[in-house]
Amino acid sequence: MSLVKKIALSSFAAAISLQGATLNQDVLNKIDIGADYRFSMDSLGYKMASGKKYKNDSLLTNRLWLMIGYKEDEHLSFHSKIAYNKVFGQPVVNNATFDGFDWFGSTTNTDNQVRIKEAYIDYKDSKLFGRNLEWDFGVGRRPTTYNKLISLRDDEAASSPLGHIVSAEFDGGHLGFNLEKQTGISGFRIKFAAGRGLSSINPSVSPTPVASSGSNINMYAVNLVTYADKNLHTELQILKATNVVDITNAGYDNTGTFNSANYNPTLKTVGDMNLASYMGIYNIESLKNTKVFASIALSQTDPKNGEAMLGSTDKKVGTSIWIGTQFPSLISSKGKWGVEYNHGSKYFRPFTYSEDTMVGSKLAVRGDAYEVYFTEPLYKGLSCQLRATYIDYQYSGSNGFFGSQTGTPMALSTLSSAMYASSDLANAVADTAYDVRAYLRYRF
Repeated sequence: MSLVKKIALSSFAAAISLQGATLNQDVLNKIDIGADYRFSMDSLGYKMASGKKYKNDSLLTNRLWLMIGYKEDEHLSFHSKIAYNKVFGQPVVNNATFDGFDWFGSTTNTDNQVRIKEAYIDYKDSKLFGRNLEWDFGVGRRPTTYNKLISLRDDEAASSPLGHIVSAEFDGGHLGFNLEKQTGISGFRIKFAAGRGLSSINPSVSPTPVASSGSNINMYAVNLVTYADKNLHTELQILKATNVVDITNAGYDNTGTFNSANYNPTLKTVGDMNLASYMGIYNIESLKNTKVFASIALSQTDPKNGEAMLGSTDKKVGTSIWIGTQFPSLISSKGKWGVEYNHGSKYFRPFTYSEDTMVGSKLAVRGDAYEVYFTEPLYKGLSCQLRATYIDYQYSGSNGFFGSQTGTPMALSTLSSAMYASSDLANAVADTAYDVRAYLRYRF
């Protein structure tokens, strides 16, 4: 245990004792306390379909995570993470309608609120009903951001979902089985997960408290590690999200003119979404543990009740590819450098709202995205990173919801044509975007 953690635990015990309680050494040994502070400076900009440009040369942000965990024994453990994200000074926000949405509320910077990012329990055992079978179960606000593959860039331990289709905060649970011994396949594992992204309820003081006739957003997933050893890891994830939403009216007419009288951000249900992703990552020991990876993803709309999804009442399929490499630094023994490329088709629509990129999710791009990063250690627990992301959109709606108001893909060539070039819509849709980030980060 590091000196910083020992001091933190001692302070925690002292705070408890002030409340008239005591913690014995056995309890203290089971507690794990950590912190993660990041100062970032982003230079970002957009070129809109109208040709106008917007930029912020120095967006300064604080991000603080506080982690408290407790391991009762080899079976049961508790984990929690508190998140604080804030721009420097008082933010001037023109439209923050969606920033408080629960899927990515712990990653936005438009207020100074402290939020619960994670709070969950896990249980694992090597026997089930007397049989030798490794299994695990968990429930709570799960770790479903900084997921597999995207975690490489963000210098994070990967959460279990596949980052190509999921990076959103969810409350739910999972049941997993390690089947390597039963199948003879190295690392073979299957996990079933379910979560709720939106609960339709009335206020507790309303005429019908809590009960509501609305629709909940539920997500169901199957995750299969098809092979894993020290060098190769392959994994498949399939999920279904029910009753996904869009706003009722974005306010634009068929000429691209915005009318505030028509604007209605109230959410409505439009249908279901089906998604799948398959990834593989290979560690090349002979090249100082250079990693190369590839991932493919698929999304399919399933409109319900006559509603349109992504501009159509028919089922639409979108695809995406993601390739990259992470290799040892050329200037230090522990640094990591990486290069990544993404391409998404016209109707691709994942749940990657919490991806940590200021200009929007590059994984959701309907077009092309290019990225390079350099992560270097500086001192004990202290690191820095320089990252550059460039996104070239071919269709609009990459960062919208699932209906036709924010998710309809319109070709950028159409939006920049004479018909729309001077319209409000063309000035609201990005053609290209860039984000150059430098950060200083301390963890214990």
